[in-house]
Amino acid sequence: MTWLDDEQQHLWRRWLLLTTRLPAALNRQLQADSDLSLADFDVLVKLSETDGGRVRSRELCAALGWEKSRLSHHLTRMGVRGLVERTGAAGDARGSDVVLTPAGRAAIEAAAPAHVDTVRELFFADLTPAQLQVLTALTDRVLDRLPD
Repeated sequence: MTWLDDEQQHLWRRWLLLTTRLPAALNRQLQADSDLSLADFDVLVKLSETDGGRVRSRELCAALGWEKSRLSHHLTRMGVRGLVERTGAAGDARGSDVVLTPAGRAAIEAAAPAHVDTVRELFFADLTPAQLQVLTALTDRVLDRLPD
């Protein structure tokens, strides 16, 4: 077995710390400012970007990278709060659609400005355009090797 060298080990551990701390900070900001979790926000973003605010459950699951059971439980919680509804899929009795409600649209529209400000502050603020290009290229390269 070949271990990571010191530079790789340092980067890997910092990456893991980043992927833990950044979502936690974004989640805290959303909870404090809008009473939405980061997971709620992710669902609402996907729905708000679709035509008519409606998407098949399986497509939403794939877009979020979640397991079917996680999505189902989360949608139930969001449904209780009036943010989304689940309906039968048009033309497919076995499928279901997730629909953005007016309350869900209002929630994401209210939450988005502060969330974008936080993302800008925590992630982009000190990056130069050149660093941003490099980080984008590196991220794309790693993501291209990962399964969907």
